[in-house]
Amino acid sequence: MDAQGRGQAGDIDPADQWVLNPSTGEYELRLTPSAPQSAVPGPRRAAPANAGAGRGRSAAPEREQERETHGVPGTSGQVPPPRRRRGVPEEEDPLPGRRRSRAPQKKKSKAKKVLLWTGGTMAFVLVAATTAGYLYVKHLEGNVTTTDVGTAGKAGFSKDEAFNILIIGTDKRTGAGNEKYGDAGSVGHADTTILLHVSKDRTNATALSIPRDLIVDVPDCPTIQKDGSERIIKGTQNVRFNTSLGQDERDPGCTMRTVKEVTGISPDHFMMADFNAVKTLTTAVGGVEVCVTRPINDKQSKLKLPAGKSTVEGEQALAFVRTRHSFGNQGDLDRIKVQQQFLGSLMRKMSSGNTLTNPAKLLELAEAATKALTVDTGLGKVSTLKDVALELKKVPPKNITFMTVPVIDNPADGVVRKTVIVNQVTGPEVFNAIANDVSFTAVKQQKAREAAAVAARLKGTKSAASDVRVRILNGGAVGGSAQETLNYLQNDEGVTKSENAGNASAELAKTTLEYAPDQADQARRLAEIMGLSGAAMKPGKSVTNTQGKPTMTLTLGKDFKGAGVSLTAPAKAPTVEGQSTADKVQCAS
Repeated sequence: MDAQGRGQAGDIDPADQWVLNPSTGEYELRLTPSAPQSAVPGPRRAAPANAGAGRGRSAAPEREQERETHGVPGTSGQVPPPRRRRGVPEEEDPLPGRRRSRAPQKKKSKAKKVLLWTGGTMAFVLVAATTAGYLYVKHLEGNVTTTDVGTAGKAGFSKDEAFNILIIGTDKRTGAGNEKYGDAGSVGHADTTILLHVSKDRTNATALSIPRDLIVDVPDCPTIQKDGSERIIKGTQNVRFNTSLGQDERDPGCTMRTVKEVTGISPDHFMMADFNAVKTLTTAVGGVEVCVTRPINDKQSKLKLPAGKSTVEGEQALAFVRTRHSFGNQGDLDRIKVQQQFLGSLMRKMSSGNTLTNPAKLLELAEAATKALTVDTGLGKVSTLKDVALELKKVPPKNITFMTVPVIDNPADGVVRKTVIVNQVTGPEVFNAIANDVSFTAVKQQKAREAAAVAARLKGTKSAASDVRVRILNGGAVGGSAQETLNYLQNDEGVTKSENAGNASAELAKTTLEYAPDQADQARRLAEIMGLSGAAMKPGKSVTNTQGKPTMTLTLGKDFKGAGVSLTAPAKAPTVEGQSTADKVQCAS
């Protein structure tokens, strides 16, 4: 509320509403009290007989004396001094414990008046800035579109854990000027998909591209309807990956579930963008530098570029990432390489000093990003998106690896490069490295030391399989895993002193083996059989099995992939053909 509404501004100099508090040394806003207030301690002298005349009030000393003697009910017998009209001098009250000078009070100096005005103005600016900031954040949140993917993603974002974000670019022709792009009848398929894994210690990240023409099985997908109800969309087998979104009204949660089906890696969140995102983001940062080895004049995408380096934004940037027929073998796999080079350049531009130190660019970028994105409800707040951005900023560009799912031509096609399937030799190695937070680039030596310490736990003598006693609990694996593991251990590995102990009291992300110190030999033997890493081994205590014997406890976590499937994290990630890092400038060919 302004001064006119609060303090009868016509009778008050606004500068006089800001006064110095001698106790704190700060200027504070003093308004006309709306209720009786207690008096300031210390003696109070009666006002001179003529003191009220200049204020348009009665100057009768008897009435003043009466008010000071009898006071007002509910007060300490004194009332605040009356306010004056602008330009009329008055005596100031002495500070507590001091006597008032009898010398005539001089008019406030111009310097003091300026100081009071400055204090009031500064306070107003601070309040206005804080309010504007809050309102702007709420405005940005209004830009963001969210989709509830239910159990396909996490409810919140943790800054203390590794995280996986599925980045989806659709081919839906939404937005002005996009009518000429993509399939005219597209419902918004997953045209470009990248699984971004950011390591727990933020030393590295991996951006894994998933080809749209990869043949997969799309699982049944529970989707949340507008009325809050759940609808199960039936899965389909041997179809292109891009149909995991849009087809049969599938939402991004269906794409997240498909990625887990293919790779074994669970995306925590998703971010989805359409054609407009590329145009608005590149414009907001002032263009992105790209490089081509020869002149490009693509009739399909309308991309025209000279050989060498160019800066693209808006329509031209969209044309660059959509171009397929002018690069490589004119297939989707070569287009993916071009898109990865483009994203690396965009990352470098967004983290450059020219962007981060330019408030206008940052505001424009915030507007563009929030308007361009659809995210899951776990990322729906601007504060959460800010947290994600700050965590990503910690990763050095040289340790952000771009790669594509290792694939081979689909033998069922009979046509080369029509569709592809996962290379079952190298693909699982890549998925395992990502799932176990293993970097594809050289990172801190500390990680190597930690890996060596963990590996040391596996060294030493090992018991015979027939001497291993273990009870098996299901702590987050799929139903029936404990019994499956029991059958495997007893029938295939000779661990006959094992038993199924049912479900654990709580779910675990990782499989663990707890054992007492005198069971270390047994633990090493079981770890070898199960393919457990040193990190999975937890020295602790034993329990008593149904035969009254001390036994170890194997708890199958969410990472359990099936009996006989190794859970050992690789010490080093495999090298993937065509992988690159975000700090490298590359030219598309």
